[in-house]
Amino acid sequence: MAVRARHSARGQHFLRSSALAAELVRAAGITAGDLVYDLGAGTGVLTRALARTGARVVAVERDPALAHDLRARFEHVVEEDILRTPLPRDPFRVVSNLPFCDGTAILRRLLDPRVPLASADVIVEWDVAKKRAAVWPSTRLSVEWGAWFELSVARRLPRSCFAPPPAVDAAVMRAVRRKHPLVPTSQAAEYRRFVAHGYREGLRVVVPPRQLKRLSAELGFARTAQPRDLDAMQWAALFRVSHERLPSSRVRRSAGNGESGKGRRGRPRGDGEA
Repeated sequence: MAVRARHSARGQHFLRSSALAAELVRAAGITAGDLVYDLGAGTGVLTRALARTGARVVAVERDPALAHDLRARFEHVVEEDILRTPLPRDPFRVVSNLPFCDGTAILRRLLDPRVPLASADVIVEWDVAKKRAAVWPSTRLSVEWGAWFELSVARRLPRSCFAPPPAVDAAVMRAVRRKHPLVPTSQAAEYRRFVAHGYREGLRVVVPPRQLKRLSAELGFARTAQPRDLDAMQWAALFRVSHERLPSSRVRRSAGNGESGKGRRGRPRGDGEA
């Protein structure tokens, strides 16, 4: 019980069923030869199901006792924090039950377009998956990630699937790299600044009103739309049309960390939600 309590405090809730783990791996489409990372491998339930496919599996686990047990059963085990372990330079996939307390931070790292991630099926809290994969209302992060990945909720997992059971239900969130990105990877930093600026200040600040009127008709959103009313495709289209006309220095000054919901003089302009 002490071990379970310790891992619950760290946000780790282990899958109870090996049959469910095998089903999740099948649904992820893992095949022999794939390079797959199990981040936060824990007791190795998913690691074992992945290894049975013939994939090249790397299990990452920061807890020394759990990592020791994993090494006795699997060839490639890395004892390190997920947020610090080096990621491969070659295309790879992820099938993981992520520590709930670090779910969004890990997703930020994985869904950086410079990381050669092909796909990820990750277990996160239900509200995290629902928020990040929603077409509407969008969030700043979902709009950013959606430029390079298609995001969806693959399935719901009730809290009874885990030991110790979490306080909330979970979900499998799926991210698949787009064959044709909406924004070139080389423009990722500029696109992030553009989106952050728009979420903080409102659409009329990043796109001139006259141009916004025309684009709203072309792209299918209301002229009175808020930032969260536009999906990733619409945001990317706005960026393609207008990013060269918006001075980069102005974007940097205004974007900041993109988390605030206030515009100039402290008045709300966009919804500012990450």
